[in-house]
Amino acid sequence: MGIPEYWIVDCAALGGRNFISNPKQPTISVRNLVDGEYQIFKFREDDRIISQTFPDLNLIESIH
Repeated sequence: MGIPEYWIVDCAALGGRNFISNPKQPTISVRNLVDGEYQIFKFREDDRIISQTFPDLNLIESIH
């Protein structure tokens, strides 16, 4: 569908280990469409979330 960027917010760490980490922990995944495939960027704990769609957005992942 050509969606340039989408986010998956897993604050309860319910996703599969290959999606959120091992051991499981709350994760925000930002997926960017590059040359027809999605690149996945994972943010946890006090990471600053980086968005190509919203470059001036200033969010820090703080799901605990």
